[in-house]
Amino acid sequence: MSVKRVIVIGGGAGGMLAAGRAAEMGAQVTLLEKMERPGKKLLISGNARCNLTNARSLDGFISMYGGNGKFLYGAFQRFFRAELLKLLGSYGVKTLAEADGRIFPAAGNAAGVAHALERYMAKNGVEVVTGASVHAIEVRGGRVAEVKTAADACAADAVVLATGGASYPQTGSTGDGYRMAAGLGHTITRLRPALIPLTLKEQGLLENMQGISLHNVRLAALACASDDIKDYAMPKNDSGRGLGGRSPRPPLIECRTGDLIFTHYGVSGPAVLLMSLAVTDALESTPVSLAMDLLPGKTGHRLRHELQEAFDRHGSRHVHNILAELLPGRIAGTLFHIAGIGPQIKANQVTALQRESLVTAIKSLRFTVGRPRPLAGAMVTAGGVRLDEVDPHTLQSKLVKGLYFCGEVLDIDADTGGFNLQAAFSTGWLAGESAALPG
Repeated sequence: MSVKRVIVIGGGAGGMLAAGRAAEMGAQVTLLEKMERPGKKLLISGNARCNLTNARSLDGFISMYGGNGKFLYGAFQRFFRAELLKLLGSYGVKTLAEADGRIFPAAGNAAGVAHALERYMAKNGVEVVTGASVHAIEVRGGRVAEVKTAADACAADAVVLATGGASYPQTGSTGDGYRMAAGLGHTITRLRPALIPLTLKEQGLLENMQGISLHNVRLAALACASDDIKDYAMPKNDSGRGLGGRSPRPPLIECRTGDLIFTHYGVSGPAVLLMSLAVTDALESTPVSLAMDLLPGKTGHRLRHELQEAFDRHGSRHVHNILAELLPGRIAGTLFHIAGIGPQIKANQVTALQRESLVTAIKSLRFTVGRPRPLAGAMVTAGGVRLDEVDPHTLQSKLVKGLYFCGEVLDIDADTGGFNLQAAFSTGWLAGESAALPG
């Protein structure tokens, strides 16, 4: 029996694992990477620390991908966290799990992971061709036959499309895979930015808050104008992908608790990134506003009582100094502006109406979300090759024999925490293995 010729297009996390596994199965494998080296996006993942995977259970993992998560059961059952860590460990990559379940290389950098995958490919005889930009996949008789680059045409019995998404184009992810898949008849679901900061329209307020970081903030996204948000009526529970529970009741889109940072254009940070896809989708049909509870550990009644006690006890102090004991000092100016309190006012001069306005501003600081930021700046691309056109047990196209998909080119995306990389590794392994099998 002749050796099967497999070409992997794209040298990201999924592509490298697909190439290595296909070669390990006995195929003759060439990996085509258009950048000067494979693994460029992997090197910057997790702020270059490379959040490989997560300690969550299998069902917990699946929930992090929303409605499309069930598609991954086949890939995860074939190659999941334990298999990934064992493979990396065999190439000297030790790992550690943090308290929140995220798993990183113990060395704290992504370079060791990329190097391990390169060694895995080399050990199994993968030919890696860099600077190779693929123009087209040729199909004859309903199955792949050839891959065309700018310089050459390569015969292929099977092709694994592992080109990534359309985010971080400087790493080579420029949406090539979507164009190639569409050219072969596949449906590409709408591409949107996921895990991306949000822009806010209140630029005047942002000028005073740029660079401020807040911890453990309750953030609610609502499908309404900011003026229609009720005073600090935050939901009792967080809601969103991966959190379980019922779908939020309109106008609530999602509610998250976590850290955020104000920027010159809006807000970023974990809580913002996690809800950004839901917000982006909602903006297609409705205005979206954010309500921030800056002190979620205190009820409005308790905060009102504590502020009044402090005002009574320190009547001659400036209110700014009292508030700075609760929140970062620079945010006080914004809160005072919203509450109609002058910057030099003393505690014994604050009226009951001003105090109530200040409580409302702290418990329900409101902003209007602007237009979505560009897809190129997102951590992950949402959307991609439609899943009902791909066999989840092999990752082979249902339209073209010998064509396989893995990683971000598929319509799969997840929250932060190692879930996107694990999906890339698992689908890469399954796609490479399936591509190498006879048939």
